[in-house]
This record gives sequence, C-alpha cells and structure tokens, in this order.
Amino acid sequence: MPVDATPSPLPSAPGAMPGLTGDEARRRLAQYGPNQLPRARRGGLPRLLLRTLREPMLLLLLSAVALYAAMGEPADAAVLAVSVVLVVALTLYQERRSQRAIDALRDLAAPRGRVWRDGRLVSLPAPQIVPGDVLLLEEGDRVPADARLLEGAGLAVDESMLTGESQAVDKTPGGTGEPGLLRSASLVVRGRGVAEVLATGASTEIGRLGHAIRDIEPAPSPLRRQVRRLVVVFAWLAAIASSTLALLHYARTGQTVESLLAGLTLAIANIPEEFPVVLSVFLALGGWRMARHRALVRKPDAIETLGTISVLCTDKTGTLTLNRMRVAECVPAAGVDAGALLDTAALARPVHVTDPMDAALGEAVAAHPTLARERLAEYPFGQGALATTHVWTGDDARHARVACKGAPEAVMALCGLDASAHAQVADATAALAARGLRVLGIAAADWPRDRPLPDAQTGFRLRWQGLVAFVDPLRDGAREAVEEARGAGVRVLMLTGDHAATALAIAREAGIDADGGALTGAELETLDDATLAGRLADTRVFARVRPEHKLRIIRALQARGDVVAMTGDGVNDAPALAAADVGVAMGGRGTDVAREAAAVVLTDDHFATIVRAIRAGRAIYDNLRRASRYIVAVHVPITGLALLPVLLGMPLLVLPLHVVLLELIIDPASSLVLERIAPAPDVMRRRPRPPAQPLIALRDAGVCVLLGGAAFAGVAMAWAWAYRAGLALPQQAAAAFIALVAGNVAVLAASGRDAAGSRAVLASPAFRVLLLAVSAALAALLLLPPVAQALRFDAPPWPVVALALALPALCVPPAALLGWRVLAARRG
Repeated sequence: MPVDATPSPLPSAPGAMPGLTGDEARRRLAQYGPNQLPRARRGGLPRLLLRTLREPMLLLLLSAVALYAAMGEPADAAVLAVSVVLVVALTLYQERRSQRAIDALRDLAAPRGRVWRDGRLVSLPAPQIVPGDVLLLEEGDRVPADARLLEGAGLAVDESMLTGESQAVDKTPGGTGEPGLLRSASLVVRGRGVAEVLATGASTEIGRLGHAIRDIEPAPSPLRRQVRRLVVVFAWLAAIASSTLALLHYARTGQTVESLLAGLTLAIANIPEEFPVVLSVFLALGGWRMARHRALVRKPDAIETLGTISVLCTDKTGTLTLNRMRVAECVPAAGVDAGALLDTAALARPVHVTDPMDAALGEAVAAHPTLARERLAEYPFGQGALATTHVWTGDDARHARVACKGAPEAVMALCGLDASAHAQVADATAALAARGLRVLGIAAADWPRDRPLPDAQTGFRLRWQGLVAFVDPLRDGAREAVEEARGAGVRVLMLTGDHAATALAIAREAGIDADGGALTGAELETLDDATLAGRLADTRVFARVRPEHKLRIIRALQARGDVVAMTGDGVNDAPALAAADVGVAMGGRGTDVAREAAAVVLTDDHFATIVRAIRAGRAIYDNLRRASRYIVAVHVPITGLALLPVLLGMPLLVLPLHVVLLELIIDPASSLVLERIAPAPDVMRRRPRPPAQPLIALRDAGVCVLLGGAAFAGVAMAWAWAYRAGLALPQQAAAAFIALVAGNVAVLAASGRDAAGSRAVLASPAFRVLLLAVSAALAALLLLPPVAQALRFDAPPWPVVALALALPALCVPPAALLGWRVLAARRG
C-alpha cells in the first residue's frame, strides 16, 4: 500500500528542523533530569558487605577468631580480626571495581536517539534527550521517550513491551489520542517519522506504570559452570581433608581447640574463593578495556566465546568498506541525459536522508537546482520488490511525478523490459559490479492526479531511466584484518545484499577467498540442508542475501560444528544476531533492535575491530587460565605446610592468620597482576580453542601440582634446615613463612604456558608493584619485633632467611620447564 505523506519540500540534504538549542537542552536536562528509568537497587555497599561476609572463607576466619578468643589469646584474636578486615576490604575493592566497569559498559550500551540541536541532526545517548527535542525515527529505532508524531511515512510501532499486544500499531501525524502518540520503549517496525518529545524518564507512560524493572538473570555460561564445579570439588576436598586432619590431630594430642584450629587452617588454605572473583574481575575489566578499543561487550560472557570463533560472517558495506558513497558513473537509457537520470534518482530518496547512497545522490544533484515539489506518497523498500518508489507533484497540475530506485533486476521487472533490453541492462550492471561498484536501477512514470494511486509499485507504468553506480572504498586495515583472522584459523565469509559481481570484486580486494564464487540468495533457496552444508565448505561470498538467508547460513554452519560470529545492522538482522554464537551489531549505522540482540557492538563499524575483539577475547581467556593454574598451584605448598607438622607429630607451623596474609598476596596476584598481562605473540597464530575445552584440564592440573609441589619442596627444605639448626619454633615458623612467600612469587612468575609467558609476568608493572609490597612486608616482619610477635614469629638468622628465599626460587624453575614441555606437547 502507498504511504500518505505530509507535503514537504524536497531537500538535497537532511531536512531542516528547528529543534532545541544546546543551551535550552542543557537547561531542560537540569530541570527534568536524565531520560532514564530508575535502575534496580543493588543495595549498595551494605548489601555487598553482607554478601562478602557470607563467603565460606570469611566464615572460617571468623570461626578462627572465636577459637583464639576461647583459648584466651585476645591479642591473636585481635590481629586475626584486623587481617579479616583487610581481606574484606580487598574483596570489596575488587567487587566495586568490577561493578564500576560493568556500569560503564551499561552506560555505553544505552539506546541512542537522533534529534535536531542547533539546527543540526545529531545522535545522542537516550539519557540526554529532553522534552521539546525533535526526533527522527526510522525502522529499527527504539523510541527513546514519549513523543507526539509531527510527520510520518507509514510509521508503525511495536508496543508489546507496554501493552502485551504483538501486532504493530499504525501511527498518524497530528492524530489525536494514541494514534498520534509514540510511547517510550516501543519499537519502530516500519516507515519513518519526525516526533516532538513530550515526556522523559519516570514521567513517561512506561515510567508511570510502576512496574519494577529488574535485570533478567541469564543462564550461566559454560565457563561459569566450570568455575562452579571447580569450587564445589575443591570445597569438598577441603572439607574432607580438614576434618580428617582435625581428627588425626585430636587422636594424637587429645587437644580439642588446637585440633579444631589445625582443621580450620587447612580448610582456609584450600577454600578456592579466588575462582569466582577472578572470573568476574577478568570479564568485567576485559570488557571495559575492549570498549576503549571500540568493541562494546553488552554480554560479558561473550568474551569467553570470542576465543572459540571459527567462522566470521561479515557484511560488506560500512564494515569492510567505508560506507562513504559517491556517484562514480551513470549509464542513462536512450533519450535520457545523465542530469535527468540523477534528478529522478534523487526524487526516490526520503525527505530526511540518512543512507549514504541517498546522501551521495543529494551531493550529485546539488550542483544544479531542481524544481520544488511536494511529496504525495511513498512505497517503502521491500514491500513487494527490492525497490522504493516516491510520488511527487509533477511539472503540471494534471500529473504526479513517480520516481523509483532499487536493485537493477527489481526495477527492470517493474518496468517490464523485454528480453533484449533486459539482457543489455544486465550486462551493463555486471560490468559495473565487476569493478566493485554498487549499482542502482532508476525508473520514472507520470501518473494522472485524478486517478487513485495503485496499491503496490507494480501498478505504475514505469519507464526505464538507467543505472547509477557508486564507489565505496575499502577501509584502511580491512585486508590486513582479514589476513590476521585467516592466520588465526577463522574463516571469513561475506554476506551482502549487493550484486554477486560487486561482492566478488570487493572480496578479492579485501583478501577474502573468492575462488569458490558467490552463492546468491535465490540459489540458496533451491538448496536442501545437506547441499548447503557442502557449499559452505568452499564458498566464502554470499550475494543478494536477505536476513532470513543469513539465519539459515548461521544454523547450517553451527550444524557443521562451527562457532559463528555474525555482523548485522538492520531490524531484520536481529534473529540472525541472536542465533549466532556471538552477534556483532554496528553501533554507528545499526538499529537499536540490532544492538539489543547482539552480544558485541562496534562503535566504529570497522571489520578490524571485530578481529581485535577476537584477539582480546583470546588474550583474556589465556590470562584467566594462567590465573587458574596459579590459584591451584599456589595452594599446594600452603596445604603441604599445614599437613606436614601434624603428620610428623609436631607443633603447627601455619596458623589461620598466616594463611590470611598469604591470601592478601594471592588475591591481588591472580586478579590484578595476571589480568594485565599482554597478549602472547602467537595469540592470533593458533587455531580457535574447542568450545568444550575445560578451564583446567587434567594435564593442566598435573602441571599445577608439579609447580606447587616444587614450591613445597623448597618450603619443606627451608623448614628442615631451620629445625636441624636448632632454631626455636617461632623462628622455624618464620623461616617456613618466608619460604612460602618466596614460593608464591616463584609460582606466579611461572604461571604462563611457556618461557615467553613467564617473561611477560616478570615485565608486568603490576608484578613489580606486588614484589615491592611483598618485600616491604617481609622487611617489617624481620626488622620490627612487634610485627613478628603479633604473628607469633621471631626473626631467624639472616643465612636462614637467605636460604628460605632461595630454595623455592631454585626448585620452581626446573619444574616450570618440565611443565611447559608437557603443555607444549599437548598443543602439538
């Protein structure tokens, strides 16, 4: 059906709208507040503190404080309580840091709206839109505020979020009541319009409904499920081991309180509370860093999937190319000059221009004046044909001027060209497309004003006017990014609505394998699933594809076992973006609904940014595995030193307070130092990791035990040396603790998968800061007697100190070399 249009002069640039001035908008923002609904309350610091104190680790520490008090050791209880405060403070800092990163990402992901400010059309975050702003709305936009429709061309919206009704609702410019109103959060599913904002934020209809807005808790990702399983396994092991140790100690000594203390120490040493914290910190801060490189991660769990991507399906226009069109060539029909052809093409544009091809047509006709006309109706693109038709007042009062543009084959069909003319135009189109040009077919007609307009574009007697070709240069860095993706084992597929010859030409220029030719959407519809799967093995270019074709391609790739990333920008791309393992929406030209369906949004629409996101995802996962190996390995010597004296029937060397102090090293090392390690040089020369690959495989666990066992060997030898030297128990304990700290640092340095990874840790500024802090703490222990006494230590002789520092540092490197060889053998 045609779309009635409010008469408007034809501009060659975006329509001029008064809108608000910048000063007035700032005044109204201060008066009405940001255009956003109140966020769900997280409870702030008190709730976070309560959640932290419920952690098993903290409950065990508080139990140890109570035991010290029951033993009549108020000083020990006080010192341990202070250490608990430090652990809580560190945990709160990490949680708040992660939450701030998530909040920053949420703010970046906020919907946007296009408004006129100071006479210019600008795109603003929704919170900055104020009453009185004039909005431009198009298909796929989320309405950012309650508004009154001023102009409209077939505008229909989905108000199901408000009403529960899924059927689109038509809106009428200047209509009274609901037909003329647009509600915040509704979705434009058809047409375009201009509207004036009436209410924002809590004053909108959705704000007045009073429904609580809560985030839906998504199902845990495979990685989170792995971490939960690890925590459960280690927690059960800790419970069994600590109970056994307490019973063994009681059987040998008959001392209830000390036996409980021994069991608590072992439990505290083995509770893996670092795993969930590390996962949250790595994903939140990783997403924040990726946003700084123009890849906005809306769903942090998508970061883990980025490293498994094996196929990257990308659009052409604006992703591989600049999306900065200019008219390169005109092929007018016989009897039509190039100027008249461009005039007709410009008449087939919307009043408010946003598409780069429409903008290029406006620039092309700006050099010569055009007759002022009034628009009468519009037939939107895709309604019956891959073309759009606009009806305007004609050169005389008796006729209307009809202008049509679209895919050449669609416009030829509307014109009813005979076989000879069709073949001639098709050859000309193919020749232009083979040069990488985008091609539009143009047609025109005159329609009597006294006759009603037809229901569809096919009702006009269109005359073929010719072809207009546009050049859209390849983006700088696009070819290099394609080569990098291929080197990383990621197959790059181009899915475009352009002509097959255009798609193949751009694919070759971008470095995409085009030897398999192009598969068109029409051809795809004739293939069954088995045949399509076979074609996907060697076809990299898909042309004249529609959104439903993209969805079928994604599902076929996934059926083959591929992990698929998919780019999209239109409202109809949302199903494909949601179906892909990682949906990637365009932040610049993409619609709101596409951004909402995607896991990642590119703020620069650049293909190279997708590849950088894959690299970042792999690096984040590498660091997460490094931190996990470190967490497992570093608990081995702590556990060993908690067990050894009990098994030998000797007094305890490690107490809960000592484990807490070690945790103050482990937590920052795992969540701060290792999170910042730069990507490995070969991160984009590896094949994608299998999606089912565990965070810590059996061989990884063996390497962790090897590293931790080597550190424990150094700790045990240092303690044995102090024992054989006849040192008092406080000095033995101090020597063992110093050796534990040295072993911790050595395991941290060896936590990578090879020597290059170890060098990356040693070169990290965060590692150096941690090393200085640890050195200062050990110096205080050795040089300040009150500190040593508070920890039940006594400074050992300096030769023993040197030995305690050296032995773990000497034992760990050979074990690391052996472990690296084991890991390298698995990769080979």
